Amino acid sequence: MTQNPDPNPDPAPTSFETRVEQAWAHWKKLGRPKYIVAPMVDNSELPFRLLCQKYGAQAAYTPMLHSRIFTETEKYRNQEFTTCEEDRPLFVQFCANDPDTLLEAAKRVEPYCDYVDINLGCPQRIAKRGNYGAFLMDNLPLVKSLVEKLVQNLTVPVSCKIRIFPNLQDTLNYAKMLEEAGCSLLAVHGRTRDEKDGKKFRADWGAIKEVKNALRIPVLANGNVRCIEDVDECIKETGVEGVLSAETLLENPAAFAGFRTAEWAKEEGYVDGGLDQGDLVVEYLKLCEKHPVPWRMIRSHVHKMLGDWFRVHPQVREEFNAQNVLTFEFLYGLVDQLKELGGRVPLYKKRKIDTPQESSP
Repeated sequence: MTQNPDPNPDPAPTSFETRVEQAWAHWKKLGRPKYIVAPMVDNSELPFRLLCQKYGAQAAYTPMLHSRIFTETEKYRNQEFTTCEEDRPLFVQFCANDPDTLLEAAKRVEPYCDYVDINLGCPQRIAKRGNYGAFLMDNLPLVKSLVEKLVQNLTVPVSCKIRIFPNLQDTLNYAKMLEEAGCSLLAVHGRTRDEKDGKKFRADWGAIKEVKNALRIPVLANGNVRCIEDVDECIKETGVEGVLSAETLLENPAAFAGFRTAEWAKEEGYVDGGLDQGDLVVEYLKLCEKHPVPWRMIRSHVHKMLGDWFRVHPQVREEFNAQNVLTFEFLYGLVDQLKELGGRVPLYKKRKIDTPQESSP
């Protein structure tokens, strides 16, 4: 007896070759962004993303969102994930250890982003307690199931952000497994999960290069970026499509536009760029008034961006730290106070070298 065909058959699985083609087509559609704001808990929120975008960033990640809390708590969703029309291209990043919960969270943001990203790189103690981030490197079958669950059920591509293993071959096997599971883009932080201190441990660009050479999907690099020249050097050395920056942008959201902080003040060829971190704080605060975010995020950004100024005027830093309840009026006044005290700390740019013009005959 002939059986009737299933009226709602599962779609045929997409071939690996087709997935690779689709991954590149999507990346090209987004304009092949090279300068990318990395995911930062409490720090890569909408106003900061928009500020970085004004100064050269071509794409950005949201802060890491906890998939279970995101699905269960409306207040968490409303506070931790905000976006707007100009906030693209956008990666929305989740941490997770349950495929169904991750999918439920991802479905809520699917219409508002260009990638749903899985955090596989957080090395902090809270990630170990919660069994997510870089600690899923101990359970690769679970990692594979997270990726496959999203790939099979979302209309937007799935990306992943990882750290490297101490052993290169383990890293390559890991990256290939993610690619085969359907990951469309891989961001590689070139440090192990035990190398938490970015100032103490240099990111391994060599390992990132090996991952790039082993995969067929777009690859991004993360680590060792202090200025725009570092981005260009990283791309040249590793062959990646783009570079993520985190700590550098917190101090200087204009880094992707070629501005450098005070540490380059005495370097030959660098001049006052006509912009300072006080100016950037004011721009950031105006964006926060338009796109409200929790005050803890604002406090963190002001502290980071005005760090050089606070070192010159520690009494103003003490006044800021003593302010339990922040207001925009207080923060605008704080910037005015720093400017009135003098000792302005500008951002620096390379001096433009005039090209000699040939004289007319």
